[in-house]
Amino acid sequence: MNILEANIRNTKSKGDVKSLRSKGNIPAIIYGGSEQNEKISVPKKILKSLLDKEGFLSSIITLSVNGKSQNVLPREVEYNILSDEPTHVDFLRIVQGVKVRIEVPVQFINHETSPGLKRGGVLNIVRRKIELKCPSDKIPESIVINLDGVDIGESFKISSVKLEQGVTPTILGRDFVIATLAAPTVMKEPEKPAEAETEEGVEATADGKDATEVPAADGEKKEGDKKEGEEKKAPTEKK
Repeated sequence: MNILEANIRNTKSKGDVKSLRSKGNIPAIIYGGSEQNEKISVPKKILKSLLDKEGFLSSIITLSVNGKSQNVLPREVEYNILSDEPTHVDFLRIVQGVKVRIEVPVQFINHETSPGLKRGGVLNIVRRKIELKCPSDKIPESIVINLDGVDIGESFKISSVKLEQGVTPTILGRDFVIATLAAPTVMKEPEKPAEAETEEGVEATADGKDATEVPAADGEKKEGDKKEGEEKKAPTEKK
């Protein structure tokens, strides 16, 4: 579980928030449950290191606010449209028994032991994340798909995934596909036998003539022939 130090903030204006960011802190808020919302700030450097990890928005984080620890779930991160730097974070309090909707990443393991992938098969991933409805204290870090022994033509559906009690997909009523292992889309063309190439070469030169030689058409004038009806010019008389 990730731990993030935080401090209570008393910002009342845009200038206060701007000053807070200039000092390397990001404004945030904690909401949910029966307690009041808390305005806090978190170190930008540590927050960015957590954002770089996969599944940040589905990971439970322990916030230590002025020495008091509480588990929260990141719900939304705002970014600067120009610099793409984080500018604000919303955290939801983890309250036991309360269910939340959350997107959980899909993780594929044991690629090297899949006979289908060894034969050139392609893993076609239909869903990289699956939205689940689950108790806030039972949020899975990821949905794991085991590729061990999987061959071409096999598929993975949500019914094949083992979820904890109380955890259900938000899409109900159909067994949707998560991924399939398909055959290669481009097949390698077999090489032409050497004998066939030799026979073609023999046929091309069987008559002993060069294929590039083209006989002149009947009536075609050759260089030096006189045109029909062309009058012979008289020599110029010298004076």
